[in-house]
Amino acid sequence: MIGISDSLIYQEKRMADQKRKAEQFRALHIPGKPLVLFNIWDPGSAKAIAASGAEAIATGSWSVANANGFADGERIPLAFAIDNLRRIVGATDLPVTIDLESGYGDAPEVVGETIALAIDAGAVGCNLEDSFPADGKLRATVDQADRIRRARQMADAANIRFFINARTDVFFQRPAEQHDAAMVVEAMERAHAYAEAGADGLFAPGLADIGLIARLVKESSLPLNIMVGDATPPVRVLAEHGVARVSHGPRPYLVAMKALEEAARAANA
Repeated sequence: MIGISDSLIYQEKRMADQKRKAEQFRALHIPGKPLVLFNIWDPGSAKAIAASGAEAIATGSWSVANANGFADGERIPLAFAIDNLRRIVGATDLPVTIDLESGYGDAPEVVGETIALAIDAGAVGCNLEDSFPADGKLRATVDQADRIRRARQMADAANIRFFINARTDVFFQRPAEQHDAAMVVEAMERAHAYAEAGADGLFAPGLADIGLIARLVKESSLPLNIMVGDATPPVRVLAEHGVARVSHGPRPYLVAMKALEEAARAANA
């Protein structure tokens, strides 16, 4: 039977390990030498990616939702997502960051509670979007900054250097061929506000033009995260232009499911 003192010792060791992983994860964000994250969706996929030599584990909300029969956009229950996170953390010794979409609530206090749940489950970082899950429209910058500020306060209260990757969906508002300098300016205004509120990184999915990416890197005080898409430059090129983090989003899940389908088709031929 485990006594109270044993339980306290276990909790202290667990927290010390989580703090170490948080520092380790933060140090991996190096402009010009990007952290490459092959996003996963469950403990099994986490183990596979860890075995590949990955430096960190990152969930992808779309993949987690689809793997469990839900649509993306916070349709998967938060309790389910947190339980899935807890099992992923338990399956690997690597730092784990979770895609929390828009934080499962509009009010800063609710977002703070979501962050607290993720930290309690063992995460060392998260993505936090500035768009509404229902329609993808952008939140007001000041509102998103308030939500990030509350997330930062909750992380600090837990005494962990939790990495808040502030995702801006500016570049999802128009097709890639319509992206321009004005959109970079809008993204930068948001990035400055998010940094002041306590964000640690800037995530700009949808952006693929290397010239605009380079400008965003130059103008932002936060390390830039780019998501791989059909038109995204190779990681080598992104590195040359100062990107600090590259995410694969739903692509690993789609590749795995396609391989599974093809194997099943061959088995039944």
